[in-house]
Amino acid sequence: MSKNKKSIFAGVATALVTPILNGEVDYISLGKLIEFQINSGIDALVICGTTGESCTLSDDEHKAILQFALEKADGRVPMIAGTGSNDTLHAVQMSRFASELGYDALLVVTPYYNKATERGLIQSYLKIADAARCPIIPYNVPTRTCCNITMPVYHELAKHENIVAVKEASGNISAVAELISEYGDDLDVYSGNDDQTLPLLALGGKGVISVVSNIIPREMTDLCNKWFDGDTKKCRRLHEKYLKLMKMMFCEVNPIPVKTALSLMGLCSAEMRLPMCEIGEKNRVKLKETLLGYGLLG
Repeated sequence: MSKNKKSIFAGVATALVTPILNGEVDYISLGKLIEFQINSGIDALVICGTTGESCTLSDDEHKAILQFALEKADGRVPMIAGTGSNDTLHAVQMSRFASELGYDALLVVTPYYNKATERGLIQSYLKIADAARCPIIPYNVPTRTCCNITMPVYHELAKHENIVAVKEASGNISAVAELISEYGDDLDVYSGNDDQTLPLLALGGKGVISVVSNIIPREMTDLCNKWFDGDTKKCRRLHEKYLKLMKMMFCEVNPIPVKTALSLMGLCSAEMRLPMCEIGEKNRVKLKETLLGYGLLG
């Protein structure tokens, strides 16, 4: 990382779910989840990301959740707010709010549905980065947004002092390797796919923004710590051990499986907001069997 930029975290940031109960945000369960994560040694938390169903939250809910989570964490771990939108002006407003609230960084997904051009994408991220008072992490997940951050776009983003990292969920390891090789001195790279945590670390990545760590935060941090400690064999064994569980978290659209898993573990309700819905019965059975196999159910 260049001298003008600082890393936000190394290891695992949990993309935390947003508990919903009877149609409303369940702050009691949210507080318990935050404590569970921090007490398990997680390296950072992402609030109101994709896994947190940010697209179905009203602005008032979004802001209230961000404020509650920040107060609950009380400076114990770096806090990252999801503030992306397909409307750049809205992303600017939410990013300014979260940064002024005191968040350590912002996770900003590419504009979805609009299908921005490379030039539009660059302009959008630079406008957000100029407005925010904390670092931003562009989030590349073309399977959900129909918008891919290409190398020419990364070339421009890497120049901005407020753009310090990237969450890469394109699934394209070759592109990630090129990104780290070309711009790794100016952009920390985090995997957005749990099952690619080890490959990304091996390429020089800083860690993962994780879904599965909602249910196994200690194990995922251990996996990354083993890599950083030079115990690559143990890291590989842990990656292999939890690969089935990582895959199970995507047997249906995220966050359906992980919320169901948390419900089975007694940590929060499985309730979601449409268009997210309850898991299919066959996958529920498979998920429960998988959790039992890992000793995650009493």
